[in-house]
Amino acid sequence: MRARPGSRVAAVAHAAPGQPGPPEPPAGDGIVPTLAELIALRGLARARGRVAAGSSGLRAQAPSMLRGRGMEYAESRGYTPGDDARHIDWRLTARSGKPHTKLFQAERERLTLVVADTAPALYFGTRVRFKSVQAARAGAIAAWRAVADGDRVAALRGSGLAPPVPAASGARGALRVLDALVRWYARPPDDDAGLEVALDQAVRLLRPGSRLLLLADPASVEAVPVARWSGLATHHQVVVLLLTDPLEMDPPGALLAFETAPGDRLELDMAAPAQRRRWQETFSGRLSSLTATLEARGVRAVALSCDAPSDAWLDAIGAGRG
Repeated sequence: MRARPGSRVAAVAHAAPGQPGPPEPPAGDGIVPTLAELIALRGLARARGRVAAGSSGLRAQAPSMLRGRGMEYAESRGYTPGDDARHIDWRLTARSGKPHTKLFQAERERLTLVVADTAPALYFGTRVRFKSVQAARAGAIAAWRAVADGDRVAALRGSGLAPPVPAASGARGALRVLDALVRWYARPPDDDAGLEVALDQAVRLLRPGSRLLLLADPASVEAVPVARWSGLATHHQVVVLLLTDPLEMDPPGALLAFETAPGDRLELDMAAPAQRRRWQETFSGRLSSLTATLEARGVRAVALSCDAPSDAWLDAIGAGRG
């Protein structure tokens, strides 16, 4: 098991010998993300191919009478039966004396905003890498995908001191985000203010049709009022990556010893049915409930284990290989 010295949670698992090794070796030490490994993920993001234009409606060239996410006004034409009355161009209708309908087209540059949760629970891991490193790698994949899609990319975390990374396009924008992810996930920041503060900042930056990717621990997301997600998903494409660890989802049926503080040790017998049931309710049960809650409000929620390929979440949101 990996655990950062001085972190708030450390654990030792007495697993049975002969367990299979991790499916993917870490590019770095798995404890601290490096800029080199995040830059190297650009090739992996490119291999995924472009997101299909029809899945989001953001790359259509011809004007449409349907106003979707990320759409801006293009022109008006005469009204025909069946057109949406909400899109009537009232000014032109009044001026010409004949009803007209507004047409819309895709915005040229969309914003992809990466929001990083920096709760202490993320700086922990038992397989391949810390959850914090996996968050940084997933955020890097998102930044490189945004560049491939022609988006501007920005990033922020919940802090009253650290300013957001301003939106920029191309490799320059992605590298700014990668540099911030390396700094934020090197160690738990002292000024972490939580996801609610981060989402308050995000709302001020987002425009209708933006893409929002949230990298977070499930407990952090659970603390956000449910009503917030509906509002975000109404105007934006929202994806929440819930970072998990194999120990949380499937603990060994053995004694687990946790160092909760220097000199303080907690032991849990995971072979005991009652203890194992409480553990599963706390982790896997919470994850299932949280995923269902978010999906019901229009948010794509994906669990990403720290031992999974860092780009596995793209398949779950329909952005697989072209």
